[in-house]
Amino acid sequence: MRTRLIACLLSIVVTMFAASGVTAAPTLSTQTSSQSGVTVKVTPRDLAAGTWEFDVVFDTHSQELTDDLEKTAVLVSDARASHSPLKWQGDPPGGHHRKGVVQFKPVSPMPAAIELQIKRNGETAPRLFRWQLK
Repeated sequence: MRTRLIACLLSIVVTMFAASGVTAAPTLSTQTSSQSGVTVKVTPRDLAAGTWEFDVVFDTHSQELTDDLEKTAVLVSDARASHSPLKWQGDPPGGHHRKGVVQFKPVSPMPAAIELQIKRNGETAPRLFRWQLK
């Protein structure tokens, strides 16, 4: 009896959720770029929050990691509008392994796609990390 009641309630909730037109946010995967002896991994966090956050990990065994993401990262929407970071929370420049979170003001209206660009000293083109949102 209790199992039937739970199943019935769950069915009602699912039906109401589906009827409201609300869809779950897509899970945005980690993207990796490796070149010039440095690997950069970027993972978007929940973009529905008040601040858009991206986990960033740098790994190398050949050079010091001196990147300042508050100056070298930019978020580009599908409308080609560029957005500078609000801040970097993570490891300071130096060393061979760094990680942290780069934060941006949310883009409004929600774009269909976003691209995080990270410019690195000594590299001719920025590292590009793209995600489809819609």
